[in-house]
Amino acid sequence: MEKYINYEERSNLLKALAHPVRLQIVHSLLTRGCHNVTCMEKGTGMSQSCISQHLQKLRAAGVVEPRRSGNEVYYRAASKDVAALVAALTGEEAASYVL
Repeated sequence: MEKYINYEERSNLLKALAHPVRLQIVHSLLTRGCHNVTCMEKGTGMSQSCISQHLQKLRAAGVVEPRRSGNEVYYRAASKDVAALVAALTGEEAASYVL
């Protein structure tokens, strides 16, 4: 039996990671674990509004998941598929990532 592949879903994942800042954000989440926007600002040098816009696109594509803690929202990579793709793009092992 042939394995079903949802090409539209895979394409949307690639589109979401196609921007260097979004790829950097997701890679940082995978290598350092859950982060908030303030931490991402420091890591990327981008403004809060810029980071938030990129996170909105990543959330819409199902690449990251939010978790609220008081007034802060923390993000993490949403799945092993995301980790596997980022690992393939960066030449790293997905097993070393934080999910």
